[in-house]
Amino acid sequence: SVRLEEVDAGALVRDTVAVTVLKAGASPNVVPEEAVAELDVRLLPDERCDEFLEQLRDVVSDPSIRIENNAETHQLVLWTIGEAHADVLLDRLRSRYGVAVDQVDLRVPLRETFAGTARGHGRHVKQSGGHGQYAVCDVEVEPLPEGEGFEFVDKVVGGSVPRQFIPSVEKGVRAQMERGTTPAGYPVVDIKVTLFDGKAHSVDSSDMAFQMAGGLALREAAAAAGVNLLEPVDEVGVLIPDDYVGSVMGDLSSRRGRVLGTEPVGAGRTLVRAEVPQTEIVRYAIDLRAMSHGMGTFTRTFARYEPMP
Repeated sequence: SVRLEEVDAGALVRDTVAVTVLKAGASPNVVPEEAVAELDVRLLPDERCDEFLEQLRDVVSDPSIRIENNAETHQLVLWTIGEAHADVLLDRLRSRYGVAVDQVDLRVPLRETFAGTARGHGRHVKQSGGHGQYAVCDVEVEPLPEGEGFEFVDKVVGGSVPRQFIPSVEKGVRAQMERGTTPAGYPVVDIKVTLFDGKAHSVDSSDMAFQMAGGLALREAAAAAGVNLLEPVDEVGVLIPDDYVGSVMGDLSSRRGRVLGTEPVGAGRTLVRAEVPQTEIVRYAIDLRAMSHGMGTFTRTFARYEPMP
């Protein structure tokens, strides 16, 4: 989690910050109940930014509230003790501090990876009078096993790509991986990129030109190979009275979950362990409360990414 003091004030004024209001249970690891709100502080005059931050610090000084800044989804997540608590907090922001709050969906961070091996041709050439830009590179991209990350291999022979520009191609590929290769723009993971050919110009080639060419080559290879989306999977532990074990196990299975087992913990309660995609348990605390009549709690830890069906 990130403390509010670490949030840059200028970034808040420039950007729309999505605030996710969640409910935490008795354990700090209990998956919270989800209700999402968008906090658009661009409505605030610049001179009120410092005042607003001080007021929001007062709001989240309550020890039952935790704030988390998700840099990947660009959401500011507030963890609260329940829906009523969240409603009070949002109403206070609206009525007392004049902050506009709208409901938005919680974003689950997905990933992209290549479905197969393919080659890509990146050509960045611009001639508009005077000093131009010229870079051409050819790459082969292949998927790696899950968790292997990124590997860049230089197989250029004959100097078709000058040595000083080979790191530029890698830098451009890495930058494109961060931006993604599909309109959704999810980061690319677990690929091997081999640079095997290219062209340069004695005057117009530059570091930036080869960065651009590297990104274009990766995008072309992605279009040729196809892209698989990966979703995060959590290991979930659900603690419930014995009477609700069957209902909870069936519900987890309906959420594309894999039940790993059950464990009696005494006092008429059972711990159900399962692996469930994060996209299926965004509002699980609300559903679990309904199924168990408020008697169930659960925890979760990130396990891995898996291909989406």
